[in-house]
Amino acid sequence: MTEGPRSDVGRWGGNPWQPPTTPSPEPEPEPESRSRRGGRSFWARCCGCCSCGNRTDDDLGPEPSRGRGSRSGSRRPDSRGSDSRQPGSRGRGSGVNATGDGTIREGMLVVTGVDLLSSRSDQNRREHHTDEFEYNELIVRRGQPFHMVLLLSRPYESSDHVALELHIGNNPEVGKGTHVIIPVGKGGSGGWKAQVTKASGQNLNLRVHTSPNAIIGKFQFTVRTRTEAGEFQLPFDPHNEIYILFNPWCPEDIVYVDREDWRQEYVLNESGRIYYGTEAQIGERTWNYGQFDHGVLDACLYILDRRGMPYGGRGDPVSVSRVISAMVNSLDDNGVLIGNWSGDYSRGTNPSAWVGSVEILLSYLRTGYSVPYGQCWVFAGVTTTVLRCLGLATRTVTNFNSAHDTDTSLTMDIYFDENMKPLEHLNHDSVWNFHVWNDCWMKRPDLPSGFDGWQVVDATPQETSSGIFCCGPCSVESIKNGLVYMKYDTPFIFAEVNSDKVYWQRQADGSFKIVYVEEKAIGTLIITKAIGSHMREDVTHIYKHPEGSEAERKAVETAAAHGSKPNVYATRDSAEDVALQVEAQDAVMGQDLTVCVVLTNRGGSLRTVKLHLYLSVTFYTGVTGSVFKESKKEVVLQPGASDRVDMPVAYKEYQPHLVDQGAMLLNVSGHVKENGQVLAKQHTFRLRTPDLSLTLLGAAVVGQECEVQIVFKNPLPVTLTNVVFRLEGSGLQRPKILNVGDIGGNETVTLRQTFVPVRPGPRQLIASLDSPQLSQVHGVIQVDVAPAPGGGSFFSDAGGNSSSGETIPMASRGGA
Repeated sequence: MTEGPRSDVGRWGGNPWQPPTTPSPEPEPEPESRSRRGGRSFWARCCGCCSCGNRTDDDLGPEPSRGRGSRSGSRRPDSRGSDSRQPGSRGRGSGVNATGDGTIREGMLVVTGVDLLSSRSDQNRREHHTDEFEYNELIVRRGQPFHMVLLLSRPYESSDHVALELHIGNNPEVGKGTHVIIPVGKGGSGGWKAQVTKASGQNLNLRVHTSPNAIIGKFQFTVRTRTEAGEFQLPFDPHNEIYILFNPWCPEDIVYVDREDWRQEYVLNESGRIYYGTEAQIGERTWNYGQFDHGVLDACLYILDRRGMPYGGRGDPVSVSRVISAMVNSLDDNGVLIGNWSGDYSRGTNPSAWVGSVEILLSYLRTGYSVPYGQCWVFAGVTTTVLRCLGLATRTVTNFNSAHDTDTSLTMDIYFDENMKPLEHLNHDSVWNFHVWNDCWMKRPDLPSGFDGWQVVDATPQETSSGIFCCGPCSVESIKNGLVYMKYDTPFIFAEVNSDKVYWQRQADGSFKIVYVEEKAIGTLIITKAIGSHMREDVTHIYKHPEGSEAERKAVETAAAHGSKPNVYATRDSAEDVALQVEAQDAVMGQDLTVCVVLTNRGGSLRTVKLHLYLSVTFYTGVTGSVFKESKKEVVLQPGASDRVDMPVAYKEYQPHLVDQGAMLLNVSGHVKENGQVLAKQHTFRLRTPDLSLTLLGAAVVGQECEVQIVFKNPLPVTLTNVVFRLEGSGLQRPKILNVGDIGGNETVTLRQTFVPVRPGPRQLIASLDSPQLSQVHGVIQVDVAPAPGGGSFFSDAGGNSSSGETIPMASRGGA
C-alpha cells in the first residue's frame, strides 16, 4: 500500500530464492554436503574443531570462526514424511572422535541412540499441544521444556561433559541463534538449558528448556560428549530433526494468548467459517484449514525458505507474518496462489470450488509452482492455515462494503458529470461487496505501547507496500483511532473499514464539488467465526468507534488529514430532506426477483424527485458489467409522505449477464427539483445458491472405511456441464476431486463416497460443487470419529488425490 517514504526496506529483496527452471514433481534428494574450504568433509572439519585448544570445560561449542554446513533453505522439503525422506550425508556412521578417524576408544562416552519421545501419544507432544500433527518427528513450542532420553555406551558419570546442539540454515552461527549449544547440567544462554532428570543404567533422561525467542523451523539435532578418553559426536539423523514453533501458551513468548478458549479456537481448530455476500445477505462456507495434516508444516516452512527469509529473523512473528502475507500470493515472488478475478478459470480451479487449504499447500510444496486460482477468501483461508500451523493465534475476518482506496485520499471518491452520470474514467476507487483478511495476535515491540493484540495481515494482492504485494501486520488499535502513520500499511486498511464515500459533481467551469457524502457506507459490518461455535461474531467495534460518534468522526478526519486530500471535509454542502432507501427481497438463483426504492419526504414542503435506476451484474470486487435494465420515474412526495418505486427482474433478463457470486448492483441517482438536493445510492445484492446435503451412512471409526452420501438439486432450468465435486476434511479425507459429468436442468443427483478416518474426535467433512454454469455451492457435515479398537491413529497418505480427479457415476438421478 503506497504511503510515502518508509523506514523498512520490504522483505529482504536482496536475498531472493530463485525457482528452478523446471521444478521436479517430487523433491530432489539432498545432495552430499561439501566444505567450502577445499574438499574436507563436514565430519573432518567438525573433529578438527572439536580438538582445538580454544575450548573451555563449560562450552563444547566450536571456535567462532568455524561455520557449519546445513541443509539448504531452498531445497523443497518432502511432503511425504519421515519414512520417505532422503537421508543426508551427516546422518551416516556411528560417531566421530577427536582425531577424526572414527575410532571409539575405551572410556569414551558414546551416544548409541536418542529417544526424543516424539510420538503423538508421548508426553512431549501432548504437553506442547502438537499431538494432532500427522508427523512422527518431535514438534515442540518454544519457551516450554520437553524431555528426551540419551542411550549411552556406559552409565553416565558426573565428570562426563555432554552438550546438545541444534542447527538450522546455512552456516549456522551461535550469535544469530541458528547454532544452539546446550551444555547438560549447566546454565545455557537466552533461556536454553538441559537438566538431568534421571540416570539409570545406560539411559540418561534429560529435561530441555528452549528459549521463548527461539527461531522457528526444523532443526538438526546432535549430541557431543567429552571425557578424558576423548570426544564423541553423534551423527545427524533426519529422524532426530526437531520442529520448533511459536508458543501462544508461553507467557514469555510475544505471541502469548492468555485465554484457553482463544487458543483452542485460533490455534488448534482445524476448520472454520468464512463469510461472504453482502451485509444484508450474508453467506457462509466451512473451510478446512488442515494445519495438522501431513505435509502442511513442511509446506509452511518451505514458504519461508522460498522467499529466502533469513533464519535469524524467523523468531520474530512481525517479520514472519509479513513474509507470509506476501508469499501466499504469487506476485513478485512466485508465491502460493495466483489471483484471478477475470471470471475465466479454465486453466486452473475456480476460487469458489476450493474447500480448504491442504490441497493448495501440498501442491505448492510438491511442484514449486504457484497454484491457480485464488480470491480474497482463499488467500485468507491459506494464511490462517499457515499462521496457525506455525503457532500464531489467527482468525479469518470478513469486512462488508470494503473500500479499495487507490489514491491514498482515505476517502472513496465517485465522480459524476453535470447530469450526475458516472465518469468511469475517473472512478478508480472501488468498494468490494466483501473482503476477507486475517487477524493474528502478538505483541508489537516495534511500536509504542498500546498497540499489542490483534494485527491485520492481508495476503490478497491489491496495492504494493515497500514495493512488494504484501500488507501488515497492522495494529487494529491504530486502525480504530485513525493513526495512519503507524506501520505497517495502516492508511490502506483504515480506508477499507472506516472511510467515507464522497460523491463529486463536475461544475460548469470544469472543477468538481462535493454534492453528497455517505458516511456509513464503508466497513458496515466486520465479522468472524465465534469461539467454540458455528455462529458468527461481530468484531466491528474493535476496528471502529460507533458510527456517527464523536470519536469515530475524529478518527476519520484525523486520518484524512494525512491523506492526499486533507481538506476534503471543508468543501461539503448539504440540503437533505428527502431520504432514499433500497429494499431487495431474498433472491434465489434461477428465479425472478424484484428490487424496490423507497423515498421519504422528511421536510415540510412538497418535493418532486427525478429518479434513475440502473441495474447491472457485478463482481464482488466492485467491478461492474454493463447495465442490462434501467428505469426512470418522477415521484411527487407530500410533506411527511413516502412512495415506492419497484423494478421487477425476470430470470431470463439477468441470466445471460451473470458473473461470479451471482451479485448485482443497483445504482440509484436522483435530483430534487425544489432545493437541488442530490440523491445517490449504490446497493448490492446476491442470488442465493443451494447447499449440498451430506449424510453419513454408518459409524465413523479410526482406520475403518466409512461412507458419505451427497445429494444435490440443480436449481437452474439449464444443464450444468463438466460438474466437479471436491471433498476434504482433516483427519477424515485427503483432498479428493470427483468428476461427475453433466447434470440436467432441475435434476437431482446422489453420489456416495468412502473414506477412512485417521484421527479420532469431532471432524468436519466439507464438499463443494463447481461447473461453468453454477458455482459457490457447498456442504458440510460433522463426523464424530471413534478411536480405533486398539487405540492410536491410522496415518495414510493415500486418502485422496489432490492432483487429479476420478470420474464418478451417479448413484441415482431424479427429476424436479
